[in-house]
Amino acid sequence: MKVVFAVLADGANITRDGKLNILGVFDSIQAQQFPITHPQMQLVMRFEADRAEGGRTKKVEVQLMDEDGQKLLVLGGDFTLGPGRPGVTIGSNHILTINMMKFEHPGDYEFKILINDELKAEIPLKLLQPTPPRNEVSG
Repeated sequence: MKVVFAVLADGANITRDGKLNILGVFDSIQAQQFPITHPQMQLVMRFEADRAEGGRTKKVEVQLMDEDGQKLLVLGGDFTLGPGRPGVTIGSNHILTINMMKFEHPGDYEFKILINDELKAEIPLKLLQPTPPRNEVSG
């Protein structure tokens, strides 16, 4: 099984007929002060597998790491792929909602997606703090 794509977004949903809608894709968050708590974000992922993997259960884990390699969030569980049809790739869309995520400082963060303990995707997230304008004295 592979991760075809994974993005952070403000919102996403999957329609009854399986269409994936994504709104507000982003890779950075800007804040005047830290720590901050981001009210809600969604990690939107699409998994694909070949027919031979149909019906098999996989362990999926999502980790959020800071730039020092510290795990800030670990979520996971088992996922069973549906049955495959001859000549058709098995596809599955997933939306992971993360509420009230606290970030202590600006810097480089990264979501890691592991399947059966094997790293399959990395999604960068930058937390930015703008530098205030300098007051220059003219003489």
